[in-house]
Amino acid sequence: MVQRQVLYLGEINDSQREAWCRVIEAFDEQTNQRTQLALFPAQGELPAYAREYGVQVRLDRMELHRPRQWGACWLACHLYEQLQLDQFWADRLVDSREGTCWRHILQTLVCYRLIEPGSEWRLHRLWFEKSAMGDLLGEDYSLVEKNALYRCLDKVLEHKSALFGHLRERWQDLFQAKFDVLLYDLTSTYFESDPPNNPKDKRRYGYSRDKRSDCVQVVIALIVSPEGFPLAYEVLAGNTSDRTTLREFLNKIETQYGKAERIWVMDRGIPTEEVLTEMRQSDPPLYYLVGTPKGRLTKLEQQLLSLPWQEVRPGVEVKLLPQEQELYILAQSHDRIHKERAMRQRQLRALVKRLNQLQQMKFSGTQKLLLKLGAAKGHYPAAWRLLDIEMPESFGSSFSFRLNRQKLRAMRRREGRYLLRSNLCGKDPAELWQFYIQLVEVEAAFKNLKDDLALRPIHHQLEHRIEAHIFLAFIAYALHVTLRGRLRRMAGGLTARAVLDKFAAIQMLDVQFPTTDGRTLILSRYTEPTLDHKLLLEQLNLTLPPQPPPRISADRHVVH
Repeated sequence: MVQRQVLYLGEINDSQREAWCRVIEAFDEQTNQRTQLALFPAQGELPAYAREYGVQVRLDRMELHRPRQWGACWLACHLYEQLQLDQFWADRLVDSREGTCWRHILQTLVCYRLIEPGSEWRLHRLWFEKSAMGDLLGEDYSLVEKNALYRCLDKVLEHKSALFGHLRERWQDLFQAKFDVLLYDLTSTYFESDPPNNPKDKRRYGYSRDKRSDCVQVVIALIVSPEGFPLAYEVLAGNTSDRTTLREFLNKIETQYGKAERIWVMDRGIPTEEVLTEMRQSDPPLYYLVGTPKGRLTKLEQQLLSLPWQEVRPGVEVKLLPQEQELYILAQSHDRIHKERAMRQRQLRALVKRLNQLQQMKFSGTQKLLLKLGAAKGHYPAAWRLLDIEMPESFGSSFSFRLNRQKLRAMRRREGRYLLRSNLCGKDPAELWQFYIQLVEVEAAFKNLKDDLALRPIHHQLEHRIEAHIFLAFIAYALHVTLRGRLRRMAGGLTARAVLDKFAAIQMLDVQFPTTDGRTLILSRYTEPTLDHKLLLEQLNLTLPPQPPPRISADRHVVH
């Protein structure tokens, strides 16, 4: 290696060299200005050349203050900025005349929902103080004043449609995401509160996917891509029928993103015959792939029996039945057959064991026996349908049961099989099967919203704040899938939640050194990343920011 001189800066003597090495830039909290400091130990005298800017530090009285979670907050803020949400909201949430920074409040709410979701009250009282969001945003505790958090919710909902378009563009830029195939499904979320008096309120009793028919609820309809990137959602009344929602969503997507030949993938029970006819006749045509009720499989079973199986991939076979402008696809998965058969056998064995126990019991009345049988039916509903139960003609005799082999044969024929319906008559059947399998992505989105991001419980009483709460969860889910998209490319075995939990271990502390002149030198420092953190940072192509600059206070009291 050849070295050569690029620039000559002159020479310095030993004292100048010592002072130069120890000069740092710090923020003076008394003057609110940056200042140059030269640090020296308290033992000994201050050198003459450093009288104007020298500070003597009592190293033996160092203290550690206010440990707080930094790593996950930094990662959440990085994802927020990668989606350019800071720029999106900068023009839409302008600071108030009193200096309230609404966009920083919203960013804090979203990151809180992603990292450790809870109520706005908990954010105000507990979480913000234990997090480094204030350090990362350059804000203090006044940012999360309770009323400001609620007022921020009132300002965001009107920008929902604009955000949908912004996120679609970002995911196309970051991941080359495509939205020509759309997965559509619905879920519900309930409220442990009295039903509202306003008849127009969306909180209504209805079919509960959470098995809480005793509670009022709202229905959430969601559209995602096969990779799990959400395109849009809508909050509907809790008593909304699934079959009435699709037409409205077709119009909304067409209005916002224009007409295009899109493929809609749905489960059974969502489209009506009328809507499917409209989709076939639209210009350009709207394609669909939808599951069918079991009754339709029964109706077409004889026609399907004579058709040959075609292997579309190892362990998966299909039968194709053209019908006018549609194509019916009977698919069977050997893995699914084994799984469903094992589940059925396990439930049937458990039910037979329970019935044998009941046969040995003595009951004081028929009603108690019926209650016990009803409980067994509730625990093992699928297996119960395979048995014929004969009740005793007179009290004192025991009931009897036997296996209905005809029903068992019919169930065995349908295990691991499902009938699909589509107007994509020219598509490869393997591709159609793959589209339908990808419905798990929208189910995973609902699971993340309801469990991982703790969509419920919802603590708000006003309808517009309930919808704003769901909107925040949607934005947090956008950060979640962005992280998952990066992991899929570089570290596919890791989940987004595992990475957030891993980064949460990186803490920030305030290292405080009293000085001989009565002030306090404060160094806010995040802890050294472990080897696991460094590997993750390398895989995700991330670089931690430099440590925050020092501060020097006028007294020992530090304002957080």
